[in-house]
Amino acid sequence: MEIEISHNLHGDRGRYWAQIAPGYEAEMTYHYRGPDVIVIDHTYVPPAYEGQGVGLELVRRGVADARGKGLKIVPQCPFVAALFRRYEEWKDVLAA
Repeated sequence: MEIEISHNLHGDRGRYWAQIAPGYEAEMTYHYRGPDVIVIDHTYVPPAYEGQGVGLELVRRGVADARGKGLKIVPQCPFVAALFRRYEEWKDVLAA
């Protein structure tokens, strides 16, 4: 499934989201913990679209953006934490 991901930042809170079908949105939210660390605190994919890679694409986009900005990530969301354990290539953006 190919999706278009949008990003909004308001103050220290951000949101990646994608409209995956009319009336269905998936999202990943985060907040800043200091100037160079973000905490990914929530992901949501509508149940009808779970298991299709939508959540993974949201996290990939967040990781790519964090890497490009020199940010570190705290994966507070259990789904994101599991992905960080799975994808070794993301360790460079994992906050200590």
